[in-house]
Amino acid sequence: MSIEAAVDALKQGQVIVITGDRYRRGDMDFAVAAQHATPEAINFLATHGRGLICLAMQQDRAQRLGIDLMNPGSDRQSGRPLGRSIEAAEGVTTGISAADRAQTVKAAVAPDATSDDIVSPGHIFPLICSLGGVHERPAAAEAAVELTSRAGAGDAAVICAIMRDDGEMARPADIADLVERFGLAVADIGDLLARNEDGEHAAHG
Repeated sequence: MSIEAAVDALKQGQVIVITGDRYRRGDMDFAVAAQHATPEAINFLATHGRGLICLAMQQDRAQRLGIDLMNPGSDRQSGRPLGRSIEAAEGVTTGISAADRAQTVKAAVAPDATSDDIVSPGHIFPLICSLGGVHERPAAAEAAVELTSRAGAGDAAVICAIMRDDGEMARPADIADLVERFGLAVADIGDLLARNEDGEHAAHG
């Protein structure tokens, strides 16, 4: 499917699939615009994705929320830009239910959200995107945020790595039936990069 189909799906509040993560040997992720991360969407990610549910955000939002990288240095780096885990300061109980995690996302991406609106540790794991976006770091977090921004659906996205039933990481053939059953749009990071480069060439042509 095309980048346009993925952008349109995000605009409508739907979950999409992102493929081609350069940092995780082709692992795939579900993604949904954070402003559309309902309990039903979170439950879909947990049920069909099974991986860690993360909130991908830009650095200015992380700063407003007081979230720093868990490992900001260069020593013993995994290369994953994880911030400390968070929970909504209000409106949650155990924090791990789909409704509670949706509430945490809602609190974190509210236009006027500050560090007072979240507590740590929690059950949502922030990913703090590179300033240069998907061009600097061609990974699912940056791609999800860029696609969500293109959709006019905010500047943050919830993503979840997709695992197979046997616990191994899924590949496109493993989720073909799932994509067809739910009519999921699929966006490849390589296609997004190529589209961006074409746009730059057109702008300078």
